[in-house]
Amino acid sequence: MIARIPISRAGYQKMREELDRLERYERFDVVRAIEEARQHGDLSENAEYHAAKERQGMIEGRIMELKDKIARAEVIDCTKVNCNSAVFGTVVTLLDMETEEKMTYQLLGPEEADVKSGSISVLSPLGRSLLGKTIGDDVMAKTPGGLREFEVMDITVPTRG
Repeated sequence: MIARIPISRAGYQKMREELDRLERYERFDVVRAIEEARQHGDLSENAEYHAAKERQGMIEGRIMELKDKIARAEVIDCTKVNCNSAVFGTVVTLLDMETEEKMTYQLLGPEEADVKSGSISVLSPLGRSLLGKTIGDDVMAKTPGGLREFEVMDITVPTRG
């Protein structure tokens, strides 16, 4: 059975755009670079050639990876999820019970998770511990700093899916 990958509409679109860019532009640019480097003579000592071949391998690997993920993607419209509890796509505001610091994260798939931009994976320790919780619930989660306790302050639906 194929493992489905939950992803937001925006995350899916971003993956499609990256695949399109790699297939339509970067793939051809690296082929041109390889051809140009070949013209410089002896390939065994041609650093430009080896760098271009390495880049080509990375591009082709990423193309295969993106095609696989797109084929397995389960696109979820985050603007239409139920916000009675923390589920994929919801935006959850937490209160760190130790530091009394508030933090807000959107629960997304592993492909979209970026703590710096305010999203965490539903498969991360904190993400898993939040699933199914409602406003007012206490949450214990393993973090890099150890076991932490949070309180769910708010759960909302994002304005963009």
